[in-house]
Amino acid sequence: MHTHLVIMAKAPVAGQVKTRLVPALGEQGSADLAQAMLLRTVTTALACRGEHLVSVTLCASPAPGHPDWQGVSLPSALQWVDQGTGDLGQRMARAVQTRLHKSERVMLIGTDCPALTPALLQEAAAALDTHDVSLLPTTDGGYALLGLRSWQAVFDDMPWSTNAVCTLTLARLAHASVWIGPVVHDIDEPQDLVHWPDQAGLMALRARTSHAV
Repeated sequence: MHTHLVIMAKAPVAGQVKTRLVPALGEQGSADLAQAMLLRTVTTALACRGEHLVSVTLCASPAPGHPDWQGVSLPSALQWVDQGTGDLGQRMARAVQTRLHKSERVMLIGTDCPALTPALLQEAAAALDTHDVSLLPTTDGGYALLGLRSWQAVFDDMPWSTNAVCTLTLARLAHASVWIGPVVHDIDEPQDLVHWPDQAGLMALRARTSHAV
């Protein structure tokens, strides 16, 4: 049984992504970090294609080909699709439903969790052999990964970007068998920056921000 990995991503445009990091990195620094996180995620995902993960798609906002994506260099092997309209839940639901028709299983991830290693992605995909759902909670109450082998109604009317997301999602999955992996850190707030592996790169971004002020 094979799993299709979908990466939900926004174009790394200054002032439009990772805005909660602006006090620490500035608008351009936050966008530069968002682009670095995107590249790391895509590279990691493509590297773990094999027995369980057979394909990787970037589900992009705005649509592929939009000027906001100019200058963003990603591996040519990556498939791109448009997220489409609607709130985050509607876009995630569309990404899942579209791919469940084409492959046996789907896993959704974002781009801001450096803890998503190839080994952890493979473990979450393999868990779908014996579970309906795989999920990686985050320390802020959300989740960094959601894997499904059949449709589950977990996206509607969700208070996204709050600490209730994971708890409410699990409550909606009470009827299903759920593999819950380790709690991981994502990077949303300045205090989360300690979890970014490239601290030297962060120092350079901070220095650039301080010089720009």
